Amino acid sequence: METDLVLNLTIAGITLGIVEGIKPGPLLTVVIKETLAGGFKAGMRAASAPIFTDGPLILVSVILAGWIATQPIMLFIISLIGALFLTRMGIECFSLDPPTMDYDESELPESFKRGILTNLLNPNVYAFWFLVGGPLMASSVNKEPLAPLSYAIAFLVTIVLVKTIIAYFFSKTKGNISVSKYRLSLKLCGLAMLVFAMSFVYKAMTLWQAGL
Repeated sequence: METDLVLNLTIAGITLGIVEGIKPGPLLTVVIKETLAGGFKAGMRAASAPIFTDGPLILVSVILAGWIATQPIMLFIISLIGALFLTRMGIECFSLDPPTMDYDESELPESFKRGILTNLLNPNVYAFWFLVGGPLMASSVNKEPLAPLSYAIAFLVTIVLVKTIIAYFFSKTKGNISVSKYRLSLKLCGLAMLVFAMSFVYKAMTLWQAGL
């Protein structure tokens, strides 16, 4: 087993999981609203949505990764598109505001259901797995089959854990968080996204120089 490759993909999964966990979006908004309306347990249920919504996407991504690994031109194209996607997400992190805290106290929380539906209807989830997860897994699937699995598990566990931690803090502070610290976290996430984008460009350049 190529331990270094597995470790590298695991670290990538953890890093991207932290970034996606902190970055404001439809699911994080639902997690916060459910926490404020129904308490920490409601927020935790909403935060668990990626485990159930991303599973099929992971399976498809792993299957595609095996094929993409044998098609250098396809990996080149997807790596460039993935780099653009990550760059856009990274730049957005420098201007995003923390998610809104408005909620309706009279609304009975169906936190788990709402978390699932929100993630299923979020197009960024599909783009992320096919444009980011796909190239990352394709780069290692033929060398070490366990590496893509380690990436997927690390990402899912981390994103759920981060959103659960955020739900916990919101349940304790009732939404009174430091906006400046949240924005600093977003900027750090943006930098991480840009670093990954550069790694995708480097991968594409390597393929180009190798003659695809």
